[in-house]
Amino acid sequence: MRRRGVSISEAFGGFRLWWLVLPAFLFFLAFFVVPVLSLLAISFNKTVPGVVTLTDAFTLDNFVRIFTRPLYYEAILRSIGLGVVVAAVALVLGYPLAFLIAKTEHPGRNTALMILVLASMQLDMVIRMYGLMVLMGDTGLINSALIGLHLIDEPLPLMYNAFGVVVGLVQVTLPFMVLSLVGIIRAIHPSLEEAARSLGASRGEAFRRVVLPLSMPGILAGSLLVFALSISSYVVPALMGGWKVVVLPIHIYQQIAEAGRWQFGAAVAAILFLTSLVAVFVYHRAAVLTSGGRT
Repeated sequence: MRRRGVSISEAFGGFRLWWLVLPAFLFFLAFFVVPVLSLLAISFNKTVPGVVTLTDAFTLDNFVRIFTRPLYYEAILRSIGLGVVVAAVALVLGYPLAFLIAKTEHPGRNTALMILVLASMQLDMVIRMYGLMVLMGDTGLINSALIGLHLIDEPLPLMYNAFGVVVGLVQVTLPFMVLSLVGIIRAIHPSLEEAARSLGASRGEAFRRVVLPLSMPGILAGSLLVFALSISSYVVPALMGGWKVVVLPIHIYQQIAEAGRWQFGAAVAAILFLTSLVAVFVYHRAAVLTSGGRT
């Protein structure tokens, strides 16, 4: 028996497939949606140290405080700026490596390159940051070598500033950029570049006018992922910035874990969440524009 061109068995078969999604949906609902919405809800309560209970007393005082005190709105701008810089640096460093991996056809060499990319992800972030501190500290390997060679008289300020935070974030997020690009570049058929070369384009022109535009979805996706990871990172700014580069996650930790001001910390978290949503919207608009208006 068929109904409007679709058989009943096909309709129930499609419905049964949704049961495969149900466990993941329930887990996502219980352990992400509910906690996040609860945290965002208490951001509209009056700040009372040590109190986490959600009340019906609605107020915007926490958000007014964020946008009227330079300490907090400067942290918003600092977080966004660091995210943009890290995404740009990761793209510049990651694209050539992703291109090489995508164009390497030998299985052994391709596997070796992928292992190099994924190797850093096997270590805990704290261990990786302590390794960078050994390398970039005032008495670290870089400064000790430069001073030993009499190239500098005083240690270079490689840490406890924005530069150190950017280096740490790029080290953490670079594999995500590479992985986002490899699949897209690999999907670009070589015949497209060959056709451009046959029409008189140089290798550089073929890359700029064919390969680069076609890899734009991977560029946008990788940049969005790196930006989101960068603005939400707490460990890297705390260790590599030495609490001198204050970003939104540090404010959230200070307000909730140290001062017990859950309501105000939740308001800062809401601003961070809103910033991520704006980045997703910008990504969507950029994706539509680069695809010629196709959604």
